[in-house]
Amino acid sequence: MGVRVLHVISEMGTGGAEALVAGMTMAGRDFGWDSAVASGGGHRADALRVPHFAVPPARRSATGVVRAALATKSAYREFRPDVVVAHNVGASAVARLAMLPLRRVPVLTVFHGVSSTDYTKAAKVLRRTSDSVVTVAAATADRLCEAGLSKPAVIRNAAFPQTPRVDRYTVRAALGVPDDVPVALCLARMEPQKRHDVLLDAWAMVGRDAVLWLAGDGSLRPALERRAHELGLDGRVRFLGNRSDVADLLTAADVTVLTSDWEGMPIAVLESLAAGRPVVATDVDGVREALTDGGGVVVPRGEPRAVADALRALLSDADIRATVAVAGTEHDGQTLMKSYDELLRTMVDGGRR
Repeated sequence: MGVRVLHVISEMGTGGAEALVAGMTMAGRDFGWDSAVASGGGHRADALRVPHFAVPPARRSATGVVRAALATKSAYREFRPDVVVAHNVGASAVARLAMLPLRRVPVLTVFHGVSSTDYTKAAKVLRRTSDSVVTVAAATADRLCEAGLSKPAVIRNAAFPQTPRVDRYTVRAALGVPDDVPVALCLARMEPQKRHDVLLDAWAMVGRDAVLWLAGDGSLRPALERRAHELGLDGRVRFLGNRSDVADLLTAADVTVLTSDWEGMPIAVLESLAAGRPVVATDVDGVREALTDGGGVVVPRGEPRAVADALRALLSDADIRATVAVAGTEHDGQTLMKSYDELLRTMVDGGRR
C-alpha cells in the first residue's frame, strides 16, 4: 500500500537534515512512498525529483511561524499527505499549526539536535506538536527524556549512497590543488554551532603545505573570511560555498574535519565514513556515537591545538589515514528506511482507525 509523505523542513540547502530529506525522498520510492517537500528552498530543493512547495523560513519569530504555517497549509491542501515528517522543532510547530482547521494527520518529528540549553524548551514544544518523535542518536534521546519527553524512538542517521561523478585528479585540477598536496575537507554550514573559528585557529597551527576546503555557506562566512586573512591563511583555505558535489569533494580530500560544539548524528561524518575518509571531529553526542567503532579521531571541543595535532598526524601519513579509515563502520541507508517505513505506516494505520 502506498503512503503519501510530506516532509516539512526550514530549508533545503547545505546541512545534515537536508541531506537526510533528499535521501529519504529518493529511497522512499522503493518503499511505496509518494513524497513531497515543503521548505524555504535551496540547492537541494532544486535537485529534488518530487514535488516541492515553497514555504518561507519561520526564523524563530511569531510572524514568521504564521507565514510559514499558511504556506504549509497550501501544501497540505494540494498534496493531501497521509503523514507529515517534520524535521526539527520549528518545523513541527509550523506543521501542526498549518493543519488548523484542516483534517488532522499524524506528525512525526525527526529531532536532529539542539544546543544543551534548549532541550527543555524543545521537549515542551514537541509534547504539544508531535504524535511521535524520532531522535537521530541515542544520546539525543537520553537528553530529551531528561528534559521531560517520554520515550522518543531512536533511528540513527545514515548516509545514502553517492557515486562520484569525476575522479580525484579532476576535482583537484578544477580547484587548483596538485595531487601531492594534502587536503582536509569540512562539510558544514557556516553558523555558530559548527565553530569554524576553532577550525581556522587549528589550521593556522598545522604549519605545513596543506589546503583546507570549507564547503558550505552561512551567516558567518564574511567574518570567517576575514579571520582566515588575519591568520595569514590566504591560499591555504578555500571557501567553496554551497556544493552539490559532495561525493566528488570526498573523493579528492584526504581527511574530513568537523569542530562543532554540538551535533545530533552528523551526516557529514557518516558521508566521510561511507567514502573511506578518516575524520577528525569534536567529542560531542552524535559524533562519539558515529565513531565508536573507529573511522576517525575525536578531540575535545573548543580546543584548536588538539584539532591541529590530530589533523597533522593524519595529513602527514597515508598509512595512518588508511588504518583509521578502514576501521569505520558505515551506517546503512536501507536499514534506516525500513525503520522509518514501519513507523510511518503504524502511524498512518492508527490515524485511520
